[in-house]
Amino acid sequence: MSSENSYTTEEIAKLLRISKLTVYDLIKKGDLPAYRVGRQMRVDASDLEAYKAKAKGEYKQQPAPSAAVAGTQVAEPALVKAGAVRDIIISGQDVSLDMLASHLRSRDQAYRPLRSYVGSINSLIAMYAGQADIVSTHLFDGETGEYNIPHVRSILSGHRYMIVNLLSRWAGFYVHPGNPKAIQTWADLRKAGIQMVNREKGSGARTLIEEEFRLHKIKGSEVMGYEREEANHLAVAGTVARMEADVGIGIERAAAMVGVDFVPLVRERYDLVILKNEENEQLISRVLEILRSELFQKELSAIGGYELTHTGKIMYETW
Repeated sequence: MSSENSYTTEEIAKLLRISKLTVYDLIKKGDLPAYRVGRQMRVDASDLEAYKAKAKGEYKQQPAPSAAVAGTQVAEPALVKAGAVRDIIISGQDVSLDMLASHLRSRDQAYRPLRSYVGSINSLIAMYAGQADIVSTHLFDGETGEYNIPHVRSILSGHRYMIVNLLSRWAGFYVHPGNPKAIQTWADLRKAGIQMVNREKGSGARTLIEEEFRLHKIKGSEVMGYEREEANHLAVAGTVARMEADVGIGIERAAAMVGVDFVPLVRERYDLVILKNEENEQLISRVLEILRSELFQKELSAIGGYELTHTGKIMYETW
């Protein structure tokens, strides 16, 4: 079909006077059929007209504000979908996010939480593309020693967002019981006979490894097992437990689950990121309410391995 009979997401946003993020959300939910041409998403003109016709039938209009001055452009009437349930994609791998989804589901029937189990960087990229609503991050920045904020600012450039703390937890080395090879520091990974297991690219743990390797001037080619990747903390700890590697990097809780020793290295901050827009105002309020509630924090404490001093605290936000 020719380009005259189809639209890009940017053109759709301008035609409907909505954000590009909202267009992606409509596509993600299946409300607006789209297809990919190379790296670009396109929507056929007939599908756009069908969506508009359907919206006119399903939505009710609120009274429009009157223009105070002749010639002043007036915003279009707000559209409110009666009885709508919004899918909320919560992206990240920690069990605390499953708990958050459960609390959100029980506290507000306007939301249907869905889980996506991908790493921090890929989660932020999904948020940028309009494919995630609440994203968890534990991304270490070696230049500043800061967690999350430098990476979020880079990836979500041009967006308005809030970073709120979910919890803190120890990250460190998984080693065999008794730590027979005396692995205590990053430099020890260079020792002859030390076999490591890595995390997948885009994960928070992999970012920590890469930043520490850079700071300690360690090349991946100098460390045996650097090319072997596992998709989560439990898989890394399990690889060490099966004696297939001498050391892996992950969070403390997974070590106890599989019976390996843990050498703590850094207390990492595990934060949530939510875009700040009109659609998310109620969602942000509900998430903060849950994080700061005594019940939610008691449930997190019962799991063990979490530090909750700053849970629910806004660590950074754009204006």
